[in-house]
Amino acid sequence: MSNFQDNLFDKVQQNSDISPNDIYKMADSVKNADFSDEKTVRNLVQRLSKLANKPISKAKEDKIVESITKSNMPVDMQTLNKMFKK
Repeated sequence: MSNFQDNLFDKVQQNSDISPNDIYKMADSVKNADFSDEKTVRNLVQRLSKLANKPISKAKEDKIVESITKSNMPVDMQTLNKMFKK
């Protein structure tokens, strides 16, 4: 793994207590996911919230799901981070 990847995983683990192994498992589980399917995306959002031990409101979940399924996903991590913090 590169230094950048190590630093990224360290930062994620510090901020959310999610291990690199959990990240790889989650990424692998959504490789072929249909992100236009609301049920699939909602399930993923709920799993990520649970994995990170960061509950989100139904309204925030709805907003995230709608954004992903309508292909309005932010293109940069800063915008995505702001969306989750609202």
